[in-house]
Amino acid sequence: MGMRRWLGGVVAVGMLGACEPLDDAGGGGTTGDVLFDRGFAFVREDRNIYVVDDDGDPNSPQRLTTGGGAYTPSISRNGNSIVFVQKSGSTSSIQTVPTSGGPVSTLISSNDTACGACTNFRGPTFSPDGRTIVFAFDRGSGSQSALGSIAVDGSGFKDLTPGNTIAYGSPSFFPSGSTVVAPAGSNTFQYNQLAFVPVGGGSPSFVSLGNEVLAIANRAVVSPDGRQIALDGRLSSGSTRIFVGNVTSAGISGALRRLTDYTASTVQESFPSWTNSTQLGFLFNDSGGDPSIYRAPVSSTASSVTLAVPSANEPFYGPN
Repeated sequence: MGMRRWLGGVVAVGMLGACEPLDDAGGGGTTGDVLFDRGFAFVREDRNIYVVDDDGDPNSPQRLTTGGGAYTPSISRNGNSIVFVQKSGSTSSIQTVPTSGGPVSTLISSNDTACGACTNFRGPTFSPDGRTIVFAFDRGSGSQSALGSIAVDGSGFKDLTPGNTIAYGSPSFFPSGSTVVAPAGSNTFQYNQLAFVPVGGGSPSFVSLGNEVLAIANRAVVSPDGRQIALDGRLSSGSTRIFVGNVTSAGISGALRRLTDYTASTVQESFPSWTNSTQLGFLFNDSGGDPSIYRAPVSSTASSVTLAVPSANEPFYGPN
């Protein structure tokens, strides 16, 4: 059953808690029913990387890894490759795998000589030209986190925030490729700012989030046209919601607004990813249930959503 037919009508936001995953088995092995061209990459409970094409069956995704320990996949702009974090005990590495399936390549690992005492890699993402990958990392135990870049062949590590005194989260590129935006704050549990960081060198600029959003839970992502930003904001209630705002490479213009109008304190909306410049995919979880991916249009008012992929976590859509 093709994904576009399966989505069907709109699911009211108030009914989200009643949507049950259709597949608990962990996916369709190492082959999918449709060659991946455009769609979601994500992980499941087994901590492997999966993809499902927009024209494929969301209940039978293609599994690309088998060793587990995978986190936060991101798709290249040409749709050919996925970069992700691999964790094993206290060590981590940045790895890539083709979206069509194939061998996994390791680009950089904890305490690699190229970056010194680097560890705890997070949120890798491809540059628009596909030549480099930018990511967050910790330099030594107890130090503040930084942003780094590396070529897709694993060479040329560069610290983008040398001498930093704050913590940085998962970065996202503006379409020009010259600037990334990332959550920032006093520590990794309090990303209460957005940092705009020049990739070619220079001092970052910082913007506060306003009054409603206390901190960014996981990521902030720039839309394909570079005009909007989406983030998962933590509220005073302890829940998270997806917020959207207008943005330039220098900061936010105007106030952030909620993507949906769902209000239950048990709901967690996180890991936003742009499916196009007017729609977002994101993770939805209610009352500790099985998380799934939903889509929602971006507009001036909160709207209803559609279920996209059941039993999925840490989604990223691409290419776009």
